[in-house]
Amino acid sequence: MDISVLGPCRVTYQQMSVVPTAAKPRKVLALLALSPDRFVSVDCLMEELWEERQPRSAPTTLQTYILHLRNLIAAILREAPVPTGLDVKDILVTKPGGYLLNTGGGSVDVREYEARAAAGHRAMTAGDHAAAAVKFREALSLWRGRALVDVQTGPRLMAEARHLEESRLTLLGRRIEADLRLGRHHEILGELAGLCAEYPLDETFQAQHMAALCRVGRRGRALEVYAGLRLAMKRELGLEPSQAVARLQHTILSGAPGTDWEPAADAWRARPQLLPAG
Repeated sequence: MDISVLGPCRVTYQQMSVVPTAAKPRKVLALLALSPDRFVSVDCLMEELWEERQPRSAPTTLQTYILHLRNLIAAILREAPVPTGLDVKDILVTKPGGYLLNTGGGSVDVREYEARAAAGHRAMTAGDHAAAAVKFREALSLWRGRALVDVQTGPRLMAEARHLEESRLTLLGRRIEADLRLGRHHEILGELAGLCAEYPLDETFQAQHMAALCRVGRRGRALEVYAGLRLAMKRELGLEPSQAVARLQHTILSGAPGTDWEPAADAWRARPQLLPAG
């Protein structure tokens, strides 16, 4: 069973989809797909489906959705070559108090994304910025759109989708950091301009844009970026830019040669969730 959630929800066996068209069975499958090979409780599934307004028939209805998913899987098993003795209940497994989606060693895009991201982080720590940039790009290439874009998310799926998007933005920031350290200022200016327009309150992208502009001799434009960030933060949040970004602005104003921008030590682990403009 192959699983992809970094974009539309895709769960396939032998390249044949088992994703239902109905919204609530799709929710159930998406929640199981986010925890492949791990137990998901009935309580967790029912909270996702009905939040705090669970009808008396909720347990029975959930069982109906599970049966629907098993029927989809069974139909594919009848068409595809399968290992001898493999049964649908070996794939969508019933556990005491919940269920488990058994991938049988299939691919899971989140696992691959996290493995490539971890390799990039290790390379950055070792000072190998070229390798880090490659690994970060490989990880980001697995995204096919917003996580679970075709699923009507409840509270748990929404929280997971936001976590994944936060991770993507953090990794994108680290990849740009690696590119800056490699001197690729000209190459990433357009990308940074687009990210700053999409995330006008994101200090990481704004500061990286300022640093890149300085390094190509556009200090005036870098100061305009800071002024725009400051105005947006005061208007939307009632806050001033962080001390790190303010120091970068002072460095630019002073004409000093050093225009590197270093995020706080824990910035990549505690990045705030910032929504796109509009």
